[in-house]
Amino acid sequence: MKPTEEATDPTHADKSKGPPLGEVLEFMRLLWAVDHGLQSTSKRMEATLGLTGPQRLVLRLVGRFPGITAGRLAQIMHVHPSTLTGVLKRMEKRGLLERKSDPLDGRKALFALTDTGRALDVPSEGTVESAVERAISRMPRPRLQNAQEVLMALAQELGAGEPQPDNPHGGMARDHEHVAAGSEGETASPKTASR
Repeated sequence: MKPTEEATDPTHADKSKGPPLGEVLEFMRLLWAVDHGLQSTSKRMEATLGLTGPQRLVLRLVGRFPGITAGRLAQIMHVHPSTLTGVLKRMEKRGLLERKSDPLDGRKALFALTDTGRALDVPSEGTVESAVERAISRMPRPRLQNAQEVLMALAQELGAGEPQPDNPHGGMARDHEHVAAGSEGETASPKTASR
């Protein structure tokens, strides 16, 4: 390997001197690697399990919180409720979710798993969650908490953090909708959750 190649090759960087790209670019590079991994795993999950990563997350969350509203689900997932509409409709059409009217507010729908959905609401290999579980099981608790703090701060900076207090509907403020807007192209990006 030539000296100039060694200087730009991250595998040959001296770890004691910090990331070879600088903290910001190195962190961004790792985020893109995670995003690519999420999308690739989501596509494999769709082929093997019949569920994309975002659909699987919805399934697991509805399984934990039967009778959850779309607004609350969107809040937990850090996406705008309109982003989830297509996901919920597709899952309902496939017989994984059932929708009922909220007896206290007929304008709201409550979601629960069907028998078919409950059969899929179990830990499975080859999912994003199994990869996350393996990775975090190797981390000491303090490092995991630090990583969560960094990711939350970054999510908030990017406008995908907790809903704004001035928005009583549980979604994100209007100026952040573009960050979480879903597309019919159905990519499995963590910020769009379009499937």
